[in-house]
Amino acid sequence: MSWTENVIWWHLYPLRFVDAESTYTAEITHRFGHIANWLDYAIELGTNGLLLAPIFASTSHGYDTLDYHRIDPRLGDEADFDKFLRDAKARGFRVCLDGVFNHVSEDHEIVRRALAGGPGSEDGKWLKWSDSYPMAFEGNLDLVELNFAHPPVVDYIVDVMIHWLDRGVDGWRLDAAFAVGASSWRPIIERVKAVHPDAWILAELIHGDYGDFVAESGVDSVTQYELWKATWSSLNDHNLHELNHALGRHAAFCERFRPQTFVGNHDTTRIATKLADPRHVPLAAALLMTLPGIPSIYAGDEQGFTGEKLDQAHGDDAVRPPFPLTPAGLAPYGVETYALYQRLVALRRRNPWLVAARLTTTDVTNDTMRIALAGPGGEQLVLVLNTADEPAVVGGVAVGAHGFAVVEG
Repeated sequence: MSWTENVIWWHLYPLRFVDAESTYTAEITHRFGHIANWLDYAIELGTNGLLLAPIFASTSHGYDTLDYHRIDPRLGDEADFDKFLRDAKARGFRVCLDGVFNHVSEDHEIVRRALAGGPGSEDGKWLKWSDSYPMAFEGNLDLVELNFAHPPVVDYIVDVMIHWLDRGVDGWRLDAAFAVGASSWRPIIERVKAVHPDAWILAELIHGDYGDFVAESGVDSVTQYELWKATWSSLNDHNLHELNHALGRHAAFCERFRPQTFVGNHDTTRIATKLADPRHVPLAAALLMTLPGIPSIYAGDEQGFTGEKLDQAHGDDAVRPPFPLTPAGLAPYGVETYALYQRLVALRRRNPWLVAARLTTTDVTNDTMRIALAGPGGEQLVLVLNTADEPAVVGGVAVGAHGFAVVEG
């Protein structure tokens, strides 16, 4: 069995986690110790993987890379990261880095050389162009798209990925993988896997056919945004038929690969804010920790953090807050939510077969649903949801109002 079958990720955004400066500074500030202070907390939660947002030198938020081979000075230096990696590995953590390869900062040396040479030059071939202007990612002029059809670009990305895998990391999240296209990733993934066959490669995908993307690109997993959307939307609308439809598609995906599941990440409004009824936060968490796939918990969700993503400058700040220097600095209001997550993660640990479980749904109404999960060895688990104002008996299982019930065995 691959290590990925047993991993539960704790997903964090390092630059904001440590309250780093908002823009690049050449002065090195040694802040990886701040993150390391939370490793034991993550273990107590029950997680064993660290899914890190960008840590490389960048102009501002990390997704505008300046140098893929250099740790962002606002976090520290290579020695700091190596120590952090050793500390994490000593505790049994897997570590996955965020590879922002579709685009680079407008200040990256690749862009500077390309602009100096122009579209027809050898340096210019590193970029995508629209007439005489470099292509900007989703209209962001400061994010310049690389040209994956140019072989040296492929060589460059492969070199970066292998470099950090050689240093001891375990996987990569491919940011904006959808923008590049599945076929463009295939030669990169094949070359990386030839050197590191156990590396886990996660593609950020929002729309489209997830299974086809995995098959064509060679990645191991994709972000399961369909299920994320159906989770909060169906709970808000008291329309579990929507969730039922999404679970049918999720079950089909799981026959082809292991999707990465989540109820929150650094790009989405916090689940505790997204859900109209706070009583439904436990239901979302229960879905996350029982459904097949490879789950990630976005740091702070386990404490009931709130925050709305806004479409404006610094609109992500509310969902990417700084964390105290140590867990002792947390406010006490998150204790109940944290205890809930601990129980659900422990449930997942007791039933590792859930990663590849077969799921079926019955007794679906607007407000109730029974989800049966089955393992290859005859293992069974039932999750029942109820979003109604009154207790219910669903498929023979009693469940409270606005609650969930789990039956193991």
